[in-house]
Amino acid sequence: MRTTSRGSLVGRHTEIDRLLALVRAAEQGAGGVLVLRGEPGIGKSALLDHVEHATPAGFRIIRASGAEFEGEMPFAALHQVCVPVLAHLDELSAPYRDFLLVAFGMADGTPDPFRVGLAALELLAAAAADRPMLCLIDDAHWMDGASARALTFLARRIAAEPIVMVFAARDDATRGLDELPALTIGGLGDAHARELLAAEQTGTLDERVRDRLLAEARGNPLALIELPKAGGFALPTPSPVANRIERSFLARMAELPPNARLLLTVASADPTGDPALLWAAARRLGIDVPAASAATSASALMQVDTRARFCHPLARSAAYRAAEPEQRHAAHRALADATDPDGAPDRRAWHRAQATSGPDEQVAAELESAAWRAQARGGIAAAAAFLERAAALSLDAGKQTERTLTAARATLEAGGASAAADLLASIDTETLDDRRHASVDLLRGRIAFVQGDDGAVRGPELIMSAGQRLADVDPEQSRACFVAALEMGLVVGRAAGVMDRVLDAARSAPTATRAPDLLDALMLLSTAGHSAGVPALRRILTGDDAGWTQAPALATVLAGELWDIDLHATVTEWLVRTGRDTGSPITIRLGLSQTAVSAVFAGDFGQAMAAIAEEEAIADALGDLPQLYPRVHVAAMRGRREEVLDVFAEVMSRGTGQLTANAHWATAVLYNGLAEYPAAMDAATRAVAGGDLFLAGFALPELVEAAVRCGDTAVARSALASLIERTEPAGTSFALGVAAGARALVNDAEEDHMAALEYLADSALMAHLARAHLRYGEWLRRAGRRRDAREHLRTAHEQLSKIGMEAFARRAADELRATGEVARARSEHTYDRLTMQEMHIARQVAAGATSREVATHLFLSPRTVDAHLRNIFRKLGITSRRQLKNMPDLG
Repeated sequence: MRTTSRGSLVGRHTEIDRLLALVRAAEQGAGGVLVLRGEPGIGKSALLDHVEHATPAGFRIIRASGAEFEGEMPFAALHQVCVPVLAHLDELSAPYRDFLLVAFGMADGTPDPFRVGLAALELLAAAAADRPMLCLIDDAHWMDGASARALTFLARRIAAEPIVMVFAARDDATRGLDELPALTIGGLGDAHARELLAAEQTGTLDERVRDRLLAEARGNPLALIELPKAGGFALPTPSPVANRIERSFLARMAELPPNARLLLTVASADPTGDPALLWAAARRLGIDVPAASAATSASALMQVDTRARFCHPLARSAAYRAAEPEQRHAAHRALADATDPDGAPDRRAWHRAQATSGPDEQVAAELESAAWRAQARGGIAAAAAFLERAAALSLDAGKQTERTLTAARATLEAGGASAAADLLASIDTETLDDRRHASVDLLRGRIAFVQGDDGAVRGPELIMSAGQRLADVDPEQSRACFVAALEMGLVVGRAAGVMDRVLDAARSAPTATRAPDLLDALMLLSTAGHSAGVPALRRILTGDDAGWTQAPALATVLAGELWDIDLHATVTEWLVRTGRDTGSPITIRLGLSQTAVSAVFAGDFGQAMAAIAEEEAIADALGDLPQLYPRVHVAAMRGRREEVLDVFAEVMSRGTGQLTANAHWATAVLYNGLAEYPAAMDAATRAVAGGDLFLAGFALPELVEAAVRCGDTAVARSALASLIERTEPAGTSFALGVAAGARALVNDAEEDHMAALEYLADSALMAHLARAHLRYGEWLRRAGRRRDAREHLRTAHEQLSKIGMEAFARRAADELRATGEVARARSEHTYDRLTMQEMHIARQVAAGATSREVATHLFLSPRTVDAHLRNIFRKLGITSRRQLKNMPDLG
């Protein structure tokens, strides 16, 4: 796009001002990001060029771009961004340095995809410490998936760094860019379009041709520049601008000699743009390199200096698609021959595959090896692409099926559920044995779960089907499938209904001589009730060979069903430790969410908020939604009506099964705290109705309390009976204390209130203990024993206030006033003044963590952590890290 005499692009003053504002902010130390969106040829690349030249000399400028044929090579685009600043690699801590070296294939190992982005942020921040930085990423819609995740992750975290990132992408591109600030680049207005056309016009155009060209170009600058070079333009009907521009490039290519066109084909087939590789491949095809190079340069279609560059991505696409299949095969064959088999075996294998038109087992085997190498580097998408092509080239039907299955698994792991389903659809299951057919069912179940909605409900059914197919050929794996189906069912549907179907399927499977396992214990729970099932579950889950590590999510639920806080703590600690050791986001997120739930019952809302903040940080790094149930637990126990109802609405919009039951339980707690008992009774009834493992039992005490306050004795007694049926076999102090408290409400018996206090005093569950004091104090006041009532109500108010259970504390204060005593005003908690993320940072720093260590947990840069610390100091009225250790709620 041409510039005007003022040095600005025609008609782009608003866009330029937006970009230069980011540059000026970076000069002051504040980072920013912008995605330029628009159709091909609209001027995105021209804007990148303009801001590059308009940026002050003190900036470090980095250019990178996605490539259409490099979209499956892991971390290719990120490597372009980082290469210019690799001299700063030694300034990074050893783990971060290793993350990048492994990701770029410079060291052996498996990269942690969620740490690579943070390592790249540290590298760029180190380079930007001396001078601000401008990163320009063109054709971002063609970035490889691993780079896209890392760069968008990085872009969301540069606010505290003097770094500007500008992406240029087509309108329909996603690649995670949708969550970043964006500016849509539209067509030029009529006056500016005429100005640009006049500036580019080299000959005289008929006025009607010019008007038709202006009308159909719709303000697209590249169309206005390129179409006149093709000798004018007049079509009977409009066509997409991209197609018209490609026709312009094709018309210019048609005027070139054959050798030059073939050189363009070779260059278009190579995503690296490496001149040495291009010339070597060209010589293998017998191309007169000097003459062909001169011709392509003269046409302005491609320039070769340090890199082979087309004048526009559409020119490259046009060159590749214009070639005959035989020419494309020849180009890829020459590129494969010219590629170093030791230095770039994956690219060589890919070129060989593209040069092959029919089955070729040798090439298929090379692609399979390339897939394992790509997967070891974290390139799941690349592995999937290699395996899919390997399957297509396979001669042996068995190998073709195995490669297709493996490609589908890798595609699913790379986030391509629909593409994985398409791959599985190509497999003829009628010809498969039971083991392979079960593998297909397992994958279909996982795909259905990921796709959500009705498919999510089908997921457990498909996995059960896999278990049934394996029952005769692999009984152990068959039972593992049944457990996996049940665990998945906890997420996508009511546990009780899913469990019944899973256990029916397991019962119909052939029996074998073996030790009782988790399925046996669940069958006993289902058929003989809690009196027989709970002891069996306890033996399985707490034995020397518990085996719950194969189904940790299910184990957390079953620990709740056993009312066993020690077992729950053991599982939770294992989840957090294993998640950190392995880098598994699913494991660590589950562990952190369960940590928050445990902290809520223990009365440590600060720890709960810190765990929630870390889980949300990991979810953000993944581009996923955070877990909702810990948030609704904290809000309900704190008595925050609006917050609970906001989260509840979000849950109901995207939740089913256990998530919905969690929301109903939390709402019941909220309304019991607010003394709005009819609403509490309704919510508790809904929470109990599904019969969910763990949650139905935990909701029963809320239903008992609400029903008693509403005067519905029948509901209260029925709920109490169900609660005792669950708690007596469990036999823990927690279970017996909760049951005694509920029994005290129904039977109006002082000895039950006292028993509840005695049991709960041994359980360390401060929230339940404080509520037990409140219920006993309320009973004593109604019995006319004011002096005794004050003691327990005062204790309840102090404990509830200390914990931060505001609604229940107000209930205790109201009861105290009724006895003639005024409750002390509660002191503000530290977490009342901080966000969840700030609470996490404050607790970590108070425990002695460095900014870098905190940054690792929250996927932030140390500079961002320091900025948060300054806000924390201001809010808390302190000036140093040492003072944090003396703040309440931070221990």
